[in-house]
Amino acid sequence: MQTTQSKRSLILHAPNIHIGGGLILLRDVLNTKSRSIRWAQVDERSKTTLDLPTQIKKHYVKNTIFSRLLAEYRLWYNAKSTDSVLCFHGLPPLFPICGRVIVFVQNCILLEKNKLTGYPLQTKLRIFFERMWIKIIQRNSYRYIVQTPSMAIAAKRRLGNDLNVTVLPFMPSNDFLSQQKKTKNKQKKFDFVYVASGEAHKNHLNLLETWCLLGEEGLKPSLALTVDPKLYPNLTRTIGRYEKLGLNIFNFEELQTTDVFDLYQSSAALIYPSLAESFGLPLTEAHQLGLPILASERDFVRDILNPAQTFDPNSPLSIARAVRRFLDAPEPTREMRSTDDFLKEVMK
Repeated sequence: MQTTQSKRSLILHAPNIHIGGGLILLRDVLNTKSRSIRWAQVDERSKTTLDLPTQIKKHYVKNTIFSRLLAEYRLWYNAKSTDSVLCFHGLPPLFPICGRVIVFVQNCILLEKNKLTGYPLQTKLRIFFERMWIKIIQRNSYRYIVQTPSMAIAAKRRLGNDLNVTVLPFMPSNDFLSQQKKTKNKQKKFDFVYVASGEAHKNHLNLLETWCLLGEEGLKPSLALTVDPKLYPNLTRTIGRYEKLGLNIFNFEELQTTDVFDLYQSSAALIYPSLAESFGLPLTEAHQLGLPILASERDFVRDILNPAQTFDPNSPLSIARAVRRFLDAPEPTREMRSTDDFLKEVMK
């Protein structure tokens, strides 16, 4: 067995991985010293971000249907029986291929059946077909890897109880994170930070509405966001409108990894109202840096930590109450009135 393992080469198949935690993990896979990658296909949009070694044969996949299908054909054509094929984008190969296939599922939306409210039409169509893809194209020899117990449950519920699935949480090795953990007493510029891209399930709109509710009650904690205007122009414009209301909301655009960790260290707490995650890398990063965390009451949160406060992410009022509890600024209690008071109000 050891001889077979030593002869194996790795094919890395990662179209559509170009933002967020997936890109961070992919970059670390490419940079790890133990790699034996002989061939890779990655998203063209990640070309400037990924440091692909020169000795690796590589192809860049465009964000088009034709390019995606061509990438699947190349994968079928190039895979050998001695290869381990890592499908990093969460979908099994479209065509049956030689070699051992490992599917790393890091997008929980592929395993759900919700209506994708708030997503652009093009994204809805893509996810619709990808959900069919992962459901229909299965083979018993394929192995699936997820990062949390709740993702394993979702995968078996969607793809079958006999699915060969392994739970393996991992984080990118980060020397900068280790250095940041040693930094003490850094000045806190922000009460809360939310490190997240701008997809609909990240739930920025409810978070912004929460800050409106708090502002109406005279409470204006500062909030730092990290939404890229190039990728999410509509959400960025919405954030801009809330910024103009004087609610202490600040959006930091196009941050590098070191900038993100500086932002963590400059914040008193992480707030994380996401509706769905396969892992939630910022939760783990903030936890390792010792930040208190306010998060959605969801399985993906409890899979990896116990937050300081939780809330219903679908309710801005619930989020606002969690913020108040954390800030030790309790909501004013309302006096219980009599029936006579009620009728007087009616007859005003």
